[in-house]
Amino acid sequence: MHRSLDRDRPHVITVQTDVPDSWPGWRFTPNGRYLVTPDGDQLTPERIRGIAWRESMELRLAGYASRRQAEKRVRQQMVKVVIVELRDWQARHFGSSAG
Repeated sequence: MHRSLDRDRPHVITVQTDVPDSWPGWRFTPNGRYLVTPDGDQLTPERIRGIAWRESMELRLAGYASRRQAEKRVRQQMVKVVIVELRDWQARHFGSSAG
């Protein structure tokens, strides 16, 4: 029998889910109230929201609009590669007696 929800009355719907395989060691407590880290720390939803808020504020202070924008800028930075003979590097840093 199909039952429709009364729109004038609030309803609580509980959804139980497992932690994805990409999060090894993480789990929910049996009552589902806390996310447990691999070290055993229990995180409440409020704590997780606080961590996410702090990260977004740190990015904002650094001048980034989002985490994705910050990651994109890091990937775009130029890298300088210098190839040096090991003997020359050792002589420069440790003196000529090191080679």
